[in-house]
Amino acid sequence: MVGAGVAGLGCALAFSARGHEVTLVERDVLTGDGPVTLDQRHGTPQSRHSHAFLARLRNLLRDHEPEVLAALLDAGATELRFAEDMPDTIEDRSPRPGDEDLVAIACRRTVFEQVVRDVVLARPGVTLVDGAGVDGLLLAPGDDAVPRVIGIRARRDGTEVEVRGEAVVDAGGRRSRLPELLAAAGCTAPTEEQEECGIVYLSRFYDLAPGREMPRQEGPIGGDLGYLKYAIFPGDRRSFSITFAVATGDHDLRTLLLSPAVFEAVAATLPITRPFADPALAAPVTDVALMAGLRNQYRRFVVDGAPVATGVHAVGDAHVCTNPLYGRGCALAMVHAHLLAEVLDDRGWATSEAVMAFHDATAEVLGPWYEVSVAQDRASMAALEAGDAGPNGGLAEILRDGLLPAARTDAEVFRAFVRAFNLLDHPNAVMEDPVLVGKVLQTFQDRDTRPPVVPDGPDRDALLAVAHAAHAAAP
Repeated sequence: MVGAGVAGLGCALAFSARGHEVTLVERDVLTGDGPVTLDQRHGTPQSRHSHAFLARLRNLLRDHEPEVLAALLDAGATELRFAEDMPDTIEDRSPRPGDEDLVAIACRRTVFEQVVRDVVLARPGVTLVDGAGVDGLLLAPGDDAVPRVIGIRARRDGTEVEVRGEAVVDAGGRRSRLPELLAAAGCTAPTEEQEECGIVYLSRFYDLAPGREMPRQEGPIGGDLGYLKYAIFPGDRRSFSITFAVATGDHDLRTLLLSPAVFEAVAATLPITRPFADPALAAPVTDVALMAGLRNQYRRFVVDGAPVATGVHAVGDAHVCTNPLYGRGCALAMVHAHLLAEVLDDRGWATSEAVMAFHDATAEVLGPWYEVSVAQDRASMAALEAGDAGPNGGLAEILRDGLLPAARTDAEVFRAFVRAFNLLDHPNAVMEDPVLVGKVLQTFQDRDTRPPVVPDGPDRDALLAVAHAAHAAAP
């Protein structure tokens, strides 16, 4: 496995559970005394940002890796039980079959990785080679029409090492070098589809003060002002984070939010984040971290009906990457890892049949989430360009003025919305159910009879004024 992040660890879990030997090759140094810190995770800058470990991931661990789920809870992770914390505006709060699945995990990325790494490295046959950067692929000799990868070349402490195996799995994330490594080895290059997410995001982590508790929340906390998206993410051991996302081209707001003083002032201005920005509630424990260069990306390793190589596979963001703002990446990576283990056990480790089967399974399982991520980003960028504060017209308006209000008053719509949000159902499941669609449309038709929606925050000019004032007053 190339990469010991969430996708690589997911592969190690899935393959070791099936009795296979696994070697994890990681460029960051992860061994040593004590837990791995943010400063050690150069290869995963997203570790400095908020993460959502959605119900699909939690349920996968519950059903296949209960040891990991128990270790996470022992490490201070908490479970978010959506069916037990419905909005107060829902009258019928009685339990339903399936509510046991509507549970996500609140945890920091570094803690999640540490727990999974500790569990998997305690298993027989699992080895970690850290501090090793991959330089190239090893191919089997011969002139087969489809090249076969049999290992990797890596450099560790200035010394070249070779790691060979029945298959090479690339879990190197969205910046994976696998396409160029394949090209350098003389293989056909995979095709690559990319589309910009249109945002950068900024995050900061906090620890609750002694004796204080998290403000009550009704599911995920966040909002979208068009020019600014924001969310609160609960964490482990009485921690949480605040994340802001601004348009890529909004250099003024992007630059100002990098200032801790401005970040805090903006958080204190927005009604939803204001309780969490109270200095008496929690203290910041990190600086403001920025993540840029975000894009939806889909690599396909079958070109013109044939694999670019056998014996090599990409999982997680190295294969299909979606906008991280939607929080789907870790769950999809873990699902993808277990999907690969199933395919290889059924189809063989280094066969064209295995590559083709994994290609098809990826399109079926991850493809819809890639497509909906692209569609959501296009709609957001179009609305921003048009100067709208939110989606307008057609389906987007029905979702805003029909689905979301209905999810706050109707238990069935709420559950369906939470299931889709947590990747438990197809992204279009709500709008393909005639009963749910009827409720959403009725709510939409009643939109003019409801009290006006109170804005989730000021317009951009007013918020910029707050940001400039905080910047000027900062020491």
